[in-house]
Amino acid sequence: MKVKALKNGFKIFIICMVFTVLLSCNKNSYKEAVNVKSVDISEEFEVMADDKFMKLDLVQEMAYKNKTSEDLKIIKSALARYKVEDVKEATNAIKRMVSGYDAYISDLRFQNNLQIKENRFTIKVPNHFFDKVMDSINAVAEFVEYEKITTKDVTEEYVDLQTRLKTKLEVKERYESILRKNAKTVKDILATEDKLRIIQEEIESAQGRLKYLTNKVSFSTIQIDLYETVDYKEEPVTYNKTFWSKMKSSLANGLHAIEVVFLGIMNIWPILIVGTMLFLFVKKRLRK
Repeated sequence: MKVKALKNGFKIFIICMVFTVLLSCNKNSYKEAVNVKSVDISEEFEVMADDKFMKLDLVQEMAYKNKTSEDLKIIKSALARYKVEDVKEATNAIKRMVSGYDAYISDLRFQNNLQIKENRFTIKVPNHFFDKVMDSINAVAEFVEYEKITTKDVTEEYVDLQTRLKTKLEVKERYESILRKNAKTVKDILATEDKLRIIQEEIESAQGRLKYLTNKVSFSTIQIDLYETVDYKEEPVTYNKTFWSKMKSSLANGLHAIEVVFLGIMNIWPILIVGTMLFLFVKKRLRK
């Protein structure tokens, strides 16, 4: 019986020791967890932000693959040169035509060098009307000298900017929360505000780039050169006036002379009045 009691006591002692060791391990792990949570908030947040940015490439690649042809962001542009019968009539016809496609002419330049008449202008047209406008302009031409159409796929850059902008907005919200709740000292406040300033600049830069890409995708650019050939005429060295032009010049000169005389008289009217009165006075004295 004594041996059995000793065995039972030894078992109880072993169980108590194991329980004590487990309890001390739990306390140590709890302290370590508390220490981890007490790390500076800004450092913890920076690690979280870095992790998000590391995952961006994978997110962008998946989003790009899931895009359909309608969601692709394509920048279209064209450069063409056409020979027409009459530059002025062809330009007016193109203006009327593009107005029906919600397009507009952004700039226009006319040139006449005695051999050809040339009109160069740029058309801004909605992306979905690009092909129709090109076909319509082509129908106006007598001869197509060249046509160059280029496309640029900016879908990947567009998705990248959208994803990064979303992440930066979340980062900004987190820093604003830190500034309101956790920043206690002046040093913490200044450090958080400095990070907010940097993030705000990055957000504005991304928003500006997104706006630029959206505008370039929405409206395609078509640069058109229209020209017509004319009979060559040498530029005259001197110009001889006709009889009617000489007559008009003489009439103009006569009117100018009358104007000068009248204005001259108006300028010396006091002298004329005094001279007239003096003349009449002397004449009257001489008669007497």
